[in-house]
Amino acid sequence: MGDQYPSFKAAAVQTSPVFLNREATVDKACQLIHEASRNGARLVAFPETFVPGYPYWIWMDSPLKHDQWFVRLFEEGVEIPGPATDALCRAAKAADIYVVIGVNEKVPTNMGTMWNTNVVIDRQGTILWKHRKLVPTFAEKMIWSRGDGSGMRVGKTDIGILGTLACGENSNTLARYALLAQGEQVHVANYPAIGLGSKLGQNTWIHLRAGAHSCEGKVFTLVSTSTVGPDIVEMLGDTQEKRDFLTSANAYSAIYGPNGEVLASIEGEEGIIYADINIEEEIARKQWHDIIGHYNRFDVLSLNLNMDSDQPLRILSGRPSDPESERATSDTAKLLEQNQAELQELRQAIDSLSRRLGQQGK
Repeated sequence: MGDQYPSFKAAAVQTSPVFLNREATVDKACQLIHEASRNGARLVAFPETFVPGYPYWIWMDSPLKHDQWFVRLFEEGVEIPGPATDALCRAAKAADIYVVIGVNEKVPTNMGTMWNTNVVIDRQGTILWKHRKLVPTFAEKMIWSRGDGSGMRVGKTDIGILGTLACGENSNTLARYALLAQGEQVHVANYPAIGLGSKLGQNTWIHLRAGAHSCEGKVFTLVSTSTVGPDIVEMLGDTQEKRDFLTSANAYSAIYGPNGEVLASIEGEEGIIYADINIEEEIARKQWHDIIGHYNRFDVLSLNLNMDSDQPLRILSGRPSDPESERATSDTAKLLEQNQAELQELRQAIDSLSRRLGQQGK
C-alpha cells in the first residue's frame, strides 16, 4: 500500500461577534467550535479580527473622531497567549478540532499598538503559530501596525499542511506563493462584512481571490466572513448614512476545491458551512500545473522570504554563558594574537633587510 493522505470535513463560520466584548465573543466562538465538531468537522475557520470585532468606524468618520472606539477596541484586545486564547485552546482540545480565528492582538509592553492577527490552534489545544497581517489595508492603517515575516509560514498537521492570510493579503500574489512554496494544502482566508472600492463588491473579490488561489496552487481554500450584527449598527450608526452603510454590508463565505470549484457557500445570513476535503485530490490537479515544482523555472523566477520578527529591542548582553562558545572565542583570540605577533616579526625583518640594502647601496 502506498502513502495515504488526509481526508476530513472542514467548516467555515459566517457570523458576527458580540461587538467590542472580548469575553462574550470568545464564549460565542467556543460554542461554535463545539457545534462544528458535533457536525463532524476537524477544522473550523472564523472571520477576520472576530475577537472582539472589526473596526468599521474607520470607513465612516474622520480619524479625529476615532479615539473612544480605538481605546475601547484596545481594552478588549487579545494577548497571545492570554485568557482569551486559553479559553479558545480549551475548546479546541475538548472538541478535538483545529481552529483558525482572527483577533485584535495586543502585547503587554505596548499601550497603543495592535495587530490584525490570525491564531492557529491544533486539536490538542496548542497554539501552533500566529500570523499578523503584513500590511493593513487603506484606512486600517489607523488601527493596526504592520506584521512581519515570522508568521508567513505553514503548519504540518495530521489533516494536511495549513496556511492562512487575512482579507486583502489574499490578493498579494507573493504572499500566497510564499505559503504554497512551503507546501500549503489547505488555506484559510478571512474577511469582515464590507465592500469598498469596487462596483463589483467584496463578495466578487472574495470569489475571485479564493478561486484563483485554489486553482493556481491546487489547494483547498476556506473563506470565513463576518456579518454585521444589530449591536454593531446600534453602537456605530449615529446617522442614517452610517446605518445605511452598515446594513448594506453583505457577507460571503465558501469552501473551494483544488480546481477552484465551490464546494459549499453561504451569502448574507449567519451559519456554518461544511465540505469534505480529500488531500489526495490535489495530486491529479498538480499533474497539470505544480507551480512549486515541475511547472516553474526557479532559475528564472524566484522569491525571497524574510521570516525575521520585528522587535523594538534586542538584548545583546546578559545571556547565559556557553562554555563551548567561550572556548571557541578564546581560541580565536589566541590565534589572532599569534597572527599579530608573527606579522610584527615579519615587518621587523623587512625593515632590517631594507636598512641593510640601503647601507650597501651607499
